[in-house]
Amino acid sequence: MVVERLDQGVVLVETGDETENVYFPHLGMLSLLTVLRDGRAIETATVGREGVVGAMAGLGLHTSHVRVVVQIKAEVTRIPASRFRKATAESTALRNLCVGYNEILLSQARINVACNAVHVIEARFCRWLLQTADTAGSNTINLTQQFLAEMLGVRRTSVTEVARRVQDTGAISYSRGEIKIIDRNLLERISCECYQTLRKQLKSIDP
Repeated sequence: MVVERLDQGVVLVETGDETENVYFPHLGMLSLLTVLRDGRAIETATVGREGVVGAMAGLGLHTSHVRVVVQIKAEVTRIPASRFRKATAESTALRNLCVGYNEILLSQARINVACNAVHVIEARFCRWLLQTADTAGSNTINLTQQFLAEMLGVRRTSVTEVARRVQDTGAISYSRGEIKIIDRNLLERISCECYQTLRKQLKSIDP
């Protein structure tokens, strides 16, 4: 068991990699990305201090189907997958937690697919900011426009325009890769329904 501090942008796992480690974040945020053949990637789920990356290794899944990237610099505990498999083999409760959390990640992915297909970019942008602030435990988020564009699956110019429009409402301030949530209630009103749906689902796994 090792505690590691990870910088933003670090790739922990690549699609198709053997699952060698399981990661439990204490601080920061990790993104799970689906990677297309042309190299483009879009975020399907996020993991913070409420969750774990690689939990299904405990149930015999040996290969990753996603790329895992440090979205906000993080501190994690890393456990060898072999050790985690041994622990799950000896604990029904731990196996059930793995299955339950995997359902949460699948649900996140389904909501994100629907959100990206149906809701306007301003609402998606606000939902993503709120979700990230909750997971990171801070109303100040340090992200570049390029990184935001990749997470939302849009062009960098679109992020610039949307950030400016949301800033004009007074909900956030944005400069040089730093976003500060100024009026959370207003940001929630601009956001789509998906934010509240995700919050309810995450609460369902709280002890």
